[in-house]
Amino acid sequence: VQLQASGGGLVQPGGSLRLSCAASGSAFSINTMGWYCQAPGKQRELVATITRGGIANYADSVKGRFTISRGNARNTVYLQMNSLKPEDTAVYYCNAETFQGSKYWGQGTQVTVSS
Repeated sequence: VQLQASGGGLVQPGGSLRLSCAASGSAFSINTMGWYCQAPGKQRELVATITRGGIANYADSVKGRFTISRGNARNTVYLQMNSLKPEDTAVYYCNAETFQGSKYWGQGTQVTVSS
């Protein structure tokens, strides 16, 4: 499974960004897809995940502001980020987990929230 992420950038506080991640290879084997973030000097942490059946899970810090969704073909995951805060600044990584328990990571995409 290969993951290709896109959509990061620089945005002002209160603004919005949409991240996308497309899976290729054995994408049919993917159950859960999600996003994690890593700020400088901190560990990588969960942002949101969504199962193939559409069950979503969010970190408390993003509930009500971020929305995760899957594409119709189930091999793409999106993260709509609204009401962005400076503390959301981080490198965001796409993640996929197969039904067999294998985990894959995409390259990171930088999100910077600053005025």
